[in-house]
Amino acid sequence: MPLVVQKFGGSSVADATSIKRVAKRIVETKEAGNDVVVVVSAMGDTTDELLDLAASVTATPSERELDILLTAGERISMAILAMAITELGVTARSYTGQQAGVLTDAAHGKASIVGVVPERIARTIQEGGVAIVAGFQGVSENQDATTLGRGGSDTTAVALAAALDADVCEIYTDVDGLFTADPRIVPTARQITSITSEETLEMAAHGAKILHLRAVEYARRYGVPIHVRSSFSSKVGTWISNDDSQSEESSMEDPIIAGVAHDRSQGKITVKGVPDVPGAAARLFAVVAGAGANVDMIVQNVSSSATGLTDISFTLPESDGEATLAALRAAAGDLGYADLRYDDQIGKLSLVGAGMRSHPGVSAKLFGALFDAGINIEMISTSEIRISVVTRAEVLDAAVRAVHSAFELDSSESEAVVYGGSGR
Repeated sequence: MPLVVQKFGGSSVADATSIKRVAKRIVETKEAGNDVVVVVSAMGDTTDELLDLAASVTATPSERELDILLTAGERISMAILAMAITELGVTARSYTGQQAGVLTDAAHGKASIVGVVPERIARTIQEGGVAIVAGFQGVSENQDATTLGRGGSDTTAVALAAALDADVCEIYTDVDGLFTADPRIVPTARQITSITSEETLEMAAHGAKILHLRAVEYARRYGVPIHVRSSFSSKVGTWISNDDSQSEESSMEDPIIAGVAHDRSQGKITVKGVPDVPGAAARLFAVVAGAGANVDMIVQNVSSSATGLTDISFTLPESDGEATLAALRAAAGDLGYADLRYDDQIGKLSLVGAGMRSHPGVSAKLFGALFDAGINIEMISTSEIRISVVTRAEVLDAAVRAVHSAFELDSSESEAVVYGGSGR
């Protein structure tokens, strides 16, 4: 039998009615002649509510205890979904991340999967049942519960699909697939029917929230085909796969631009008056790395010949901002900079497309669209298939719409539908 791993997000299992709808879809997949493993997220905004509950008790919760608390959300949804499937006449058993054999490192809150030993899942499949696995969680070597970070259920699903040698990993969400932009911001965004894993990696890494970055990396590494679909409709969705076998000719026929991603969760640190001498940047970013920050974009100004000083700006996740600032302040004497500034009112726009490799003029068109919209660019970074710019946060949505239209990505058909989710 073909093996299908299905993952359902929080908006897909937000209430009893939604769970019954999901159970019906799972049973239909099973009755169509497939073995089925399901990964499920917490219901609706449960994770946010649990975080709010912890915050009402303490401003500095233990990372270990917080992980134990947050795993409760997925445990609730997996058990209820198993009951709903059983009610439809199909045997279903639910498993926590630990019971499913999802092994992680000990980094609470952002653990990485180091191995999957799905013995109990395989046994359930062999016995003809549906295995329901709590996403977003695993167990460390010392048997502590761990969580994989927001969106980690996607990674759980892909990791299980790889370990079980599944035929496909279906990611069910509250939209009909991947779009050329977030349909909440660009209602005329066009649905993408197929996209390379390379392009999807860039989209996910730079703000597109439809898939967790590590899930795409995992799928690409192990060759797991991903099918992104809506749990609220039967539309075809989006297929994501490696394109290593594609010829150069077929690649040149693909669309130049895959989509426009945006990210409003970053901050910018500017270190002013840094001595422009060999090793200064290395020492500065060693301090940043020691604070555990994940640096994204970096800009160093031209040194002033009169002072021999320069300014270095870089972006990082807003959640890493305070810890990084504290580390830089503590190292001020060693680094010798003049001033330190932090800006959390920025937004990042990223234009992604494999066609950039063979089509000149993409940068000029992007910058022209932003100029025409009256939007100033503060930072720029590029890769082989991506151009990213930093703007003010308050104009980010307008920037996304302007660039999306400039590259003729708007759909002439009906507007994209967002079936559920609070966007919280």
